[in-house]
Amino acid sequence: MATKKIKITKEYIINQYMNYKLEHNEIPQSVHAFAKANGMTESDFYKFFGAMEAIEKEIYLTFLNNTIEMIETDTNYSSYDTKTKLLSFYFTFFELLTANRSYVKLSLNNYKNQLKNILQLSSLHQEFKKYIASIVTEDFLLKQEKVQDFQQKAIQEAAWIQLLLTLKFWLDDDSASFEKTDIYIEKSVKLSFELINIAPIESLIDFGKFIFKEKINRQ
Repeated sequence: MATKKIKITKEYIINQYMNYKLEHNEIPQSVHAFAKANGMTESDFYKFFGAMEAIEKEIYLTFLNNTIEMIETDTNYSSYDTKTKLLSFYFTFFELLTANRSYVKLSLNNYKNQLKNILQLSSLHQEFKKYIASIVTEDFLLKQEKVQDFQQKAIQEAAWIQLLLTLKFWLDDDSASFEKTDIYIEKSVKLSFELINIAPIESLIDFGKFIFKEKINRQ
């Protein structure tokens, strides 16, 4: 009986990579060995990835993309405010991570060099910032265009730091069903939105303009 030919896809390579890492507690030693063990050629591998490290980045990006696809299937999602959309993202994202917790813990503790661990999240970082930009409404931004641009970037980076802190909390959480992480998400997201208070920022800018004008007038 002829052996069924394996269809080589990006998803297939990712699944095989994750399985290998979980079973061997290390990354494959070479593309050649990995490809041969999984019924493909090096050329098949390089059609989708340029290196093993690229797979690691793609895995976390896939978690993000799958999260967004899932939450957008909710017919009410488009009518949610920014806070509710972010909460929906968080709960779905960490639900996916929980389904792959063994891999996530292994991959983020794989390197003694913490920079390499963070590099795995570089693609996630960029796309997560785009997601944040897509859900932040003008209600959270100041009227001045230049200030809006600065504030938008600041919100994106602050949201990324919050995601990293939540990820660290989840990795250390040993509560049943990770219920402490759910509480952490609710409280941290609530706090972050309470801190985005436009009025004091506008007052600060107005005060800065006044000081600047006063300084100019005295010269």
